[in-house]
Amino acid sequence: MSAVTDAVPVMAPAHPLVQSVRDSLVVAKRNLIRMSRIPEMIIFGLIQPIMFVVLFSYVFGGSMNIGGTTDPQVYREFLMAGIFAQTVTFATAGAGAGIADDMHKGLIDRFRSLPMARGAVLTGRTLADLVQTALTLFVLAIVALLVGWRTHTSFGEVLGAFGLLLLLGYAFTWVGALIGLSVRTPEAATSGGLIWLFPVTFISNAFVDSSRMTPWLQHVADWNPFSATVQACRELFGNPGVSTSDAWPMQHPVWASLIYSVVIVVVFRTLAVRKYRSASA
Repeated sequence: MSAVTDAVPVMAPAHPLVQSVRDSLVVAKRNLIRMSRIPEMIIFGLIQPIMFVVLFSYVFGGSMNIGGTTDPQVYREFLMAGIFAQTVTFATAGAGAGIADDMHKGLIDRFRSLPMARGAVLTGRTLADLVQTALTLFVLAIVALLVGWRTHTSFGEVLGAFGLLLLLGYAFTWVGALIGLSVRTPEAATSGGLIWLFPVTFISNAFVDSSRMTPWLQHVADWNPFSATVQACRELFGNPGVSTSDAWPMQHPVWASLIYSVVIVVVFRTLAVRKYRSASA
């Protein structure tokens, strides 16, 4: 009697790029589900930017000279691009703390035991943070409209401005990912993710006209990647704040914002994935 065996088809391995995308989306879904179960994360993430909008608009609005006027309405429109940019960059601290928490709890070791792309864990986390940032921006834009902010350009240009903001936020989450992999606790990741953000966001054109700074500080502010995105958004929104600086990023802010953000993603994603592999070794 001859034994009859059924041939079991062997599935061809997926292309590495396809597998990386698929694994990244799975991890992103996992993080989004986790965020939805902890609504405090989203609520607290909204409180700070809303407080900045209200405080800067109503407390400092009448004392800021923008384009030769101290009209509070002019300052509100000048301010919002800076608040939007600050909000997306402050997501860095959350990204770093989340990754540090996963490392601390041993979740990264469990991911390592699965047949998945090495960079998928970090990419999925940053994509989930990008979705949360987009939601925060949407709510913040509604608040801005309520306090008097308006755009004066086409719908496409406004969408382009928000696209640049999300790209900057995504770039900075990779900085947060590297910080989260480099420290031992989520608390240290939160502190490390915020300390350097304050000089980056305040030594810029976000809240004041950089032309009123001392020359050396203005030079730093004008070449700050954060300032480039802020200035690009002002132009695309049609808001006050035309730069008189000769610095290339201020003369071509949209291109400067794109270049800065892409370079940050490439550099810090490479460093973060390398750190992840060494940390998991």
